[in-house]
Amino acid sequence: MTDTPRLAKEFWVSSGHHMTTKTAGGGLAVSDEMILAYLARPELIPPEEACDAERELHALLMAEPRRPVTAAMIGAIQDEDARENWGFMIGFRDRLMAHPSLEAAYLAIVRNHAGSVPPLFLNQLVHLILRNALDGCEDPFVLRAAECFFRTQKGSLRDDTLLLADAELVEGLEADRKALMHSSPLTAMLGGDAASELEVMTDETADTYWSCSDAFSMVMNLGGNPRVRDALARVIETWLAHMLGVETEVKPIERIEDADWRWFVGLDAEATAIGNRLWRGEPVDPVDQSRVCGLFSLTFADPRQVDAKVGGKPVYLIMALDNDMILRIKPQNLLLGLPLAGRLAA
Repeated sequence: MTDTPRLAKEFWVSSGHHMTTKTAGGGLAVSDEMILAYLARPELIPPEEACDAERELHALLMAEPRRPVTAAMIGAIQDEDARENWGFMIGFRDRLMAHPSLEAAYLAIVRNHAGSVPPLFLNQLVHLILRNALDGCEDPFVLRAAECFFRTQKGSLRDDTLLLADAELVEGLEADRKALMHSSPLTAMLGGDAASELEVMTDETADTYWSCSDAFSMVMNLGGNPRVRDALARVIETWLAHMLGVETEVKPIERIEDADWRWFVGLDAEATAIGNRLWRGEPVDPVDQSRVCGLFSLTFADPRQVDAKVGGKPVYLIMALDNDMILRIKPQNLLLGLPLAGRLAA
């Protein structure tokens, strides 16, 4: 009698990973099903008032998702917004099809012209790629931390502890609060901040993540639970190993105590700006310093993969909230900003 193999737990079905296939190198191949899913987006389904050119283009691609589309076909669409949507979509589709995997396509996009691709599309790619890279992961803290790579987070303080919740979800709850203010002002006022309605991930509640992973509804206790910062470190390690093939060790730290630090990477725009001022020896306002919500040291398993100018020193990673307590991690910064040597840098 043989043991029945244990199935890995499912998560992030909304990433669409079930519509892709694995490449020989472990990446995800673009599939017709994935392209059809984009064609089913509300922005691309022709409305009742759509012109014949838009309807014809949509029908052609629904029948043949990889069909070549010319600029003239898009230019024939009468509605300006529809033309823009189709231009973005076809440009994105063509970039994906030009590469052997989604991972390779993402690298090419961020290394060249990321600005021409809507952030929504980039986030969806990161969602898919991380679902692939983390396949088989059974640590809910790591999976929740990974959400920060493709979903904006909203910070709030509770008992002087920094919590991070999904910004889109919080925005929806706040809109509900405003509606409630009209019908029951007292109830709305006594309810606390919107994020207080969401469950905080703890050692006791973590297992509920599996049933709500696609709701993005669990709150991270970034300021009070060491497992959260450790989980972010594991996500960074996984991202770099999967995308660049480099093995690293990432550790959360409280402060940079190295007077001779050689390199840093800002994980977001705010952290990059703060880090640049520190790097130049300029004073940093205490309020700006207080917005730094994460510091990590990164070392490479193989020193030969690092630019010689780093001299064996760790690379420091900085993460910060903006003035509105928003965290927007840019995972491409890790791919573009590390001091890699030789072939890896190219």
